[in-house]
Amino acid sequence: MSNPESEDFVEQSWLWRFVMALLLVGQLGLRLFKGRIYPRAFLEQLAKAGPRSLLPVILIAISASAIFTIQTARELNRFGAINALGGAFALAFCRELGPVLTASIVAGQVGSAYAAELGAMRVTEQIDALMMLKTDPIDYLVLPRAIACCVMLPLLSICAIAVGIISGMLVARQFYHLNSWLFLQSVRSFLTPLDLLAVLLKGFLFGIVVSAIGCSWGLTTQGGAKEVGQSSTNAVVTTWIAIFMLDFLLSLVLFKTPIL
Repeated sequence: MSNPESEDFVEQSWLWRFVMALLLVGQLGLRLFKGRIYPRAFLEQLAKAGPRSLLPVILIAISASAIFTIQTARELNRFGAINALGGAFALAFCRELGPVLTASIVAGQVGSAYAAELGAMRVTEQIDALMMLKTDPIDYLVLPRAIACCVMLPLLSICAIAVGIISGMLVARQFYHLNSWLFLQSVRSFLTPLDLLAVLLKGFLFGIVVSAIGCSWGLTTQGGAKEVGQSSTNAVVTTWIAIFMLDFLLSLVLFKTPIL
């Protein structure tokens, strides 16, 4: 039988960690304006958050766009509206699936690494050693990771959308004999510059979520190797939940049609 006291502790620990993640976001904003940035650490994290995540982002974009094109084209073809396939693709994949899937991949690869790295440093007292050397761990460890995520996630999202459009176009031409120009023209008619700005905004905000939760879960790790692994897993799950909830709120704000 489970111990009610231990369950309460787990729930309070998650809530406390989530509050710490929110407070960490505020600290990062203040420290960024003060210019406390370590260029070498930033460039290192930029490489981890960007080029190392590019291949899985491209593979997922190709697969997801192909699946979406096949499923959507099948239904549109039944109603004789196959020429609108590109527009449907633009509204669903480019606005929602592309940014969300990209953020989820980065959360699983980069956010989990943040939690594991900082968690290991916490339990081995390396963070305490940094403080003894009068080096702020937030400035040295967290801020470069946060900036790297916020810079690379919008770029990865745009890359995923571009690859997804090409993949969807090829699938539509190969299996449904839809002219590539018609597909791209339909995408262009539905996808506006404001949608691209919304994608960049989502990528930036998702970058904040991934870095804040991953780093916060790592910094609050207590115990040993087992707890480091648990922190990494919990950070990824929490990040996914936060990404989908934030995407829902952004969709309401950016794309909600007022009801007359």
